[in-house]
Amino acid sequence: MANPYRALFEVPGAKAFIVAGLIGRLALPMMGIGIITLLAQLRGSYTLAGAVSGTFVLTYALLSPQISKGVDRLGQDRVLPVATVISVTGVAILLLATWWPAPDWTLFLGAWLTGFMPSLPAMVRARWTTLLRGQQRLQTAYALETVLDEMSFIAGPPLAVGLSVMTFAQAGPLAAAVLLAIGTGWLVCQRATQPAVTAPAPGTRSVLRLACVRRLALLTVAMGVIVGTVDIGSVAFAEHAGQPAGASLVLSAYALGACLAGLLFGAVQWQIPLHRLLVLGGLATAATTLPLLWVFNLWTLAAAVFVAGLCFAPTLIVAMSQVERSVPEHQLTEGMTWLLAGLNAGVALGAVLAGQVVDAEGAQAGFKVALGAAVAVLLLSVWAGWRPSVQTSAITPSTGQPAPASHTDSRGA
Repeated sequence: MANPYRALFEVPGAKAFIVAGLIGRLALPMMGIGIITLLAQLRGSYTLAGAVSGTFVLTYALLSPQISKGVDRLGQDRVLPVATVISVTGVAILLLATWWPAPDWTLFLGAWLTGFMPSLPAMVRARWTTLLRGQQRLQTAYALETVLDEMSFIAGPPLAVGLSVMTFAQAGPLAAAVLLAIGTGWLVCQRATQPAVTAPAPGTRSVLRLACVRRLALLTVAMGVIVGTVDIGSVAFAEHAGQPAGASLVLSAYALGACLAGLLFGAVQWQIPLHRLLVLGGLATAATTLPLLWVFNLWTLAAAVFVAGLCFAPTLIVAMSQVERSVPEHQLTEGMTWLLAGLNAGVALGAVLAGQVVDAEGAQAGFKVALGAAVAVLLLSVWAGWRPSVQTSAITPSTGQPAPASHTDSRGA
């Protein structure tokens, strides 16, 4: 059987934007855990570390759809450089505020500006959609991108934690900022594969007005809470065990499980309708979170998060496929970014909640937050996948409601 992933690399221009996107997307997983590690070392509070990291991730979650909306209207080459400069400036403020002890509010200011980071995964997915729209290969491309996302979570967190623990505390976030600048700069230089800018109709509103996008975004929020809890809980668990560097092993195990599952999922031609796959993914995600309650050392924690990660990538791939089929072409980047924004908003929320529980009750108690989020994932996946058809059309300017659907998601994935 032919390798479906090899064919993707033969698409003209694909190799260059894949590599550029991979370099740039490392910044996000490195930055969040890098801030946590930085402040845990220098300020000694997981509540503060979780709050500052959560500020960055939440700002990113709220602003990245707006940045992507600007990209849809003006083009990647005009918007991404500005957003990247603001984000790198925020990192500089954050690092200086910890190098020379400064009030806590300066940490939050730096984290807020850092949150202007553009969503490079959405930018790359938009390029794939432009090149492969209407082809079965697009589903495989989404799977590849989700796997690359997970690869960034395999390489990013241990790189950030390792740099901060083994060199100097600020090294993790600093490296993330450098990678963001390199990846974004390289991507915007590749104009041949950049999606064409299409002027929206007067009065066109955000794709968040579409019910299907709202449901899927809420689902990814709940998924993100699980990730944020694993981040905080793993760092705290490893430190309490006297092996702070062991957090890298645990976090990589979670991403590795998602990576392997995503590769397999993308290589299979599924005959199950998307809405049913979404419900199955939510059920499996909820079930595989349960082992987190019974860990007793770093190895059992790594095994538990590996299992928990197995259902993450397939569920996200299905959600992205539904968005591609349900938003107008000229708002595609914004639509995909809302899902990724929801995911990262959940990460921020999970980090804050888990940080408070860890400080109050201990490292292992923090995983109770993940169990609550798992129940939400199950309920939201049923809600999002309840109706077998999703409307696919622009939002009419006069009513803000979707126009009549042109196709549904009842086809096989």
